[in-house]
Amino acid sequence: MKILFRFIWPILFIISSLACEASQGAQLVLKANNEWIKGRNHSAIEMFKSVLKKYPSGQLAEEALFRLGEIYHFSLKNSMQAISYFQEVMELNKTGPFGLDAQKYIAEIMEFTLKDYDQAIIEYQKLIHMRDEPQKNSDHQYRIASIYIKKQNYEQAFAEFEILLTMYPKSTWIETAQYKILETLY
Repeated sequence: MKILFRFIWPILFIISSLACEASQGAQLVLKANNEWIKGRNHSAIEMFKSVLKKYPSGQLAEEALFRLGEIYHFSLKNSMQAISYFQEVMELNKTGPFGLDAQKYIAEIMEFTLKDYDQAIIEYQKLIHMRDEPQKNSDHQYRIASIYIKKQNYEQAFAEFEILLTMYPKSTWIETAQYKILETLY
């Protein structure tokens, strides 16, 4: 029994130490989020960077990178830096809790902020292939078709709307897509 206790005690100590450390990391993330909410962007950035130093991988790192991307995009209007952080989220864990939103931000920044339509199409296509969620995927397919209209490539826009109608027949975009097809043909 004493021998068993000798082996179990260190394991229990290590497990409790790791749990305490993760809790401290979660508290730091929460504190950094509160700093950002209060408009103290640079303080929040420093806190998130310290989370990354202490936890270079895992969900805490993913959230810190994601929040850094949001701060740079929404608060500091630095879209290129934001994309860099969102791409890091994708490299860490594209199927994690922040992966889909990080990819969506990349696509939206490419389309609306940088007006890099070719890259935006690629990013929306990545979104479609990430998960099998018909309504969300139909939203991304609609964005792709709309980008082709912006590019004045009406034949490809027509083809993309046809894909939307075929692949996502229950989409809320069906009527709009049908109207856009008629408008494009006109």
